[in-house]
Amino acid sequence: MPLTSTDTQLPPVAPQVLAEAVEQLSARLRKKLDAATAGCGDLAVREADGGVVLTFGEDAVVTLRPGPTGAVTAAEQAVCTCLLAPRCLHRAAALGAAPLADAEPLAEAAPPPQGAEQQPATPGPTPGPEPESEPEDTLTDAQLRAAAALWQAAAEALAAGVTAGGAVVQAELLRAAHTARLAGLPRAEATALRVVRGLRAARERRAAQRLGDLTAAFRELLYTAALLAAGSAAPALTGTARRAYAPGGSLQVYGLCREPVLSATGYGGVVTHLLAPDGAAYSVADVRPGGLARARGAGSASVALGGAVLDHAGLARGGLRIAGATVSPEGRLGAGRGVKATPLPGTPWTEGPAAALFARSAAEAVTRAQAGSDASEPALLGCDVTVVGAAGEDLLVREARPDAPLLRLRPAHPHPELPHTENLRRLASYPGLSLRVLGRPDLDRAATLRPLAVGPVPGAAYTLRLPEEWLGRADLGYDRLQGGHFPPRTAFPAPEPAPTGPDPLADSPLWRVRRLLETGVAGGRRAVAEAARGTEPLAAYGPLRRAGLTAAAELTAALAAEADRRPRDVFGRLADSSSEPYARAWLSAAAYLAAAQRSLVCASWS
Repeated sequence: MPLTSTDTQLPPVAPQVLAEAVEQLSARLRKKLDAATAGCGDLAVREADGGVVLTFGEDAVVTLRPGPTGAVTAAEQAVCTCLLAPRCLHRAAALGAAPLADAEPLAEAAPPPQGAEQQPATPGPTPGPEPESEPEDTLTDAQLRAAAALWQAAAEALAAGVTAGGAVVQAELLRAAHTARLAGLPRAEATALRVVRGLRAARERRAAQRLGDLTAAFRELLYTAALLAAGSAAPALTGTARRAYAPGGSLQVYGLCREPVLSATGYGGVVTHLLAPDGAAYSVADVRPGGLARARGAGSASVALGGAVLDHAGLARGGLRIAGATVSPEGRLGAGRGVKATPLPGTPWTEGPAAALFARSAAEAVTRAQAGSDASEPALLGCDVTVVGAAGEDLLVREARPDAPLLRLRPAHPHPELPHTENLRRLASYPGLSLRVLGRPDLDRAATLRPLAVGPVPGAAYTLRLPEEWLGRADLGYDRLQGGHFPPRTAFPAPEPAPTGPDPLADSPLWRVRRLLETGVAGGRRAVAEAARGTEPLAAYGPLRRAGLTAAAELTAALAAEADRRPRDVFGRLADSSSEPYARAWLSAAAYLAAAQRSLVCASWS
């Protein structure tokens, strides 16, 4: 478990260690845990031997001694000097204040069901329509029990929401996630950890946390757990703990662009995207702990693949002939001992397999991406556009084809130390400029593209003028566009008038469904019930019905009714305290919203 980059001195803590520490607390101490955790970061002092000491009082000193991986992975690595240790509040608070470590691959993880193709533990299929049929077998009894426990923990966390989703609720999710991991369900574990990290960020009110992201994380967790608990053993749901590389034989690949990687868990690096002559997509990744500095420096680091004397900047504009290649299911090239690689001259975007990326319209490419939405991320698409102007930090462009819609180019990574935003801002200052753009469609927003690289449009008079050694493209995450890369401003045509066209996603009354779902994530079940009280059904759901979204109106009404359903016995006690019916109603509405929004997003590109 690599050390997670964080502002605190505390080392990362394995999820199961934190869950066990919270479970050992008495009910009285659990009520005090959130308050005790809040100030722990200020108490941390790092020692010369790598340990971290937190002094709560004269007789209560907690010491965290991370292992060789830089994380606390065992209970004995966290000790307290108080009389109640290890069942003390001080130890649990110190562990709860530390960042969560990424799950370490198990040496002998429970294998996936026989016949299941191994896949990386990445996000699963989008809730909504059932995933396409895949080879599957039956889950083991241990996997079914783990999935049921995870569903129950997720339902309780959803009912609590951010407001009440403190350390105790998070610990229950972490324990269920660890059980899923031991049972051989790594994708379920990954989705649970994503929710816990989102809850933490929301409760700490971090600037980068979006309520919509946490809502999507809850939707994926509930969806995955529900299908697994029902016995579905599809590989897209079970996942595998290790990235499986298979022999790829001899390959010839050519660079497209570089993309910096900067994760919330402290990883940084680069992914260089490649294309084979038959159009198959590959990539070479160099991602390690190190955060921003690692992401910035990796763009010019050497490529660790088969002894090739080439850096990532050269590979993005060059090529490789590879013998004995190993390839993961998503096209990641491995660097095994038997791999040999020889550099090749690069090809411009106007030739070879790259030219095919720009031959089809963006709408056609997005339709294909929607059809393959089970992948962890959509494939890259290319299109020729004309710059319209700026819209905040975004760049508005229009695709160079008849009756093309307005597209929004949004920074692939908004970090101010990466040049994405600066480059888009400079491009926006040249309205009328013709651009060739390569990027990844954002399938959660209407007509939005996350550009990774740009280049001149062949034959266009008003386009970029890049250095010859850049081979006709600039990587927006590494190269910085300067004034000399643009034609004279006097040569530009008259700019297009400010756009006023409709946004099918923003104009749709589906925002009412989204707001209720996010209200539930933020404030829990009680907030959904309170939001629906005192509102006439016609006023609340009439706009949905008038827009023909009858199913949306019915699902939203059912969610509100279930949130407010609290039956009591003759003594006034809750007769049914389970949160599972509420979670099912929330998931039904969330799955519908996800499918409806993706349909609108696809239509916005046409």
